[in-house]
Amino acid sequence: MLDPNTLKPVNPKPPAATPTAAHIMSGLPVPKGVRVRSFSPDEWEEFTEEWASTLIPPFLKVRRFGGAGDYGVDIAGFLSASGFAGLWENFQCKRYDHPLRPSDIWVEIGKIIYYSYKGDFIPPQKHFFMCTNDIGTTLERLLNNPAKLKAEARANWDKHCRNGITTTVDVELTGTLLEHFNNFDFAIFSSKSVLELLSAHVATPYHTVRFGGGLPGRGPTTAPPATVSAHESRYIRQLLDAYGERDGKSYLDPSSIASESHSQRDFLRQRERFYHAESLRNFARDTVPDGTFEDLQDEVYHAVIDTCDDPNHANGFERMRATVDKSMAVTPLSNALTPALKTQDKMGICHQLANEDRLTWVVPNV
Repeated sequence: MLDPNTLKPVNPKPPAATPTAAHIMSGLPVPKGVRVRSFSPDEWEEFTEEWASTLIPPFLKVRRFGGAGDYGVDIAGFLSASGFAGLWENFQCKRYDHPLRPSDIWVEIGKIIYYSYKGDFIPPQKHFFMCTNDIGTTLERLLNNPAKLKAEARANWDKHCRNGITTTVDVELTGTLLEHFNNFDFAIFSSKSVLELLSAHVATPYHTVRFGGGLPGRGPTTAPPATVSAHESRYIRQLLDAYGERDGKSYLDPSSIASESHSQRDFLRQRERFYHAESLRNFARDTVPDGTFEDLQDEVYHAVIDTCDDPNHANGFERMRATVDKSMAVTPLSNALTPALKTQDKMGICHQLANEDRLTWVVPNV
């Protein structure tokens, strides 16, 4: 009978650090590599497409291929306008429940050799294998030894490639195809690890949405240039009109308010706010999916439009001030940019909206 005295007592390991509120709400974070291994086919395809967006540059064009008759091409990066007739690289993205093995790639190597022999494309200058469960040690060693990889590929041709490349014909490794095989440069075959994919993916606007972890730091805001840029001309015109309606004057350009110290100081503040919002727009372009910043603009617009449309403002300047002040109360709860949002951003978004004529400071007399 089993002696209970030989059994160890239950002794759960204590947390390595004091749990945070986020851990209590959602549990300990799952390592990104573990998440990749659990991706569904659709998630893996989406992830590799997101990763492929980082390939421009150096590639001029990147295209994804798939389905039957893929010719061994998954993601192709073209270095010239000549497409498959020029310099290009191939990326094979495999989703398996095990690290990639030599037996998983023989037919893929066979396709590249066979279809380049037929003239469907020139051989890629590099061919990378990637897998949700990474590259197995045996395969990685083979990929680092082109001569042995070639010998193993030839030894496995009949088993994996003869009937595996295409269902229409038996592809026998004889004659001119064998000559093409013997001359083929097996040094083009290499691999990319999941860690390498993640290191590149982190620079995409899809990374935080897919893996969480919060937004990166925004960095410093660009100061407004001394000379007004063409892209800010419309909101500047609206500001000058607002000052003019208040003062009973016509201001043709920013230099014409230089003698008006109050207007000049206000003008500089409004430009700083505009550039804060432009900085947030640029930050959003690099860190969150398309449309996120525009959603934030719409939220600010709907928060301030009733104030802007109020007919009781004394002049355009008072309308602008009241509208900008109202924006400070905007507290977006669901927008992905909320953690990076500053008060100046919300105020500056009002000027972005004025720059697009979605907000108007001086209302024409009807």
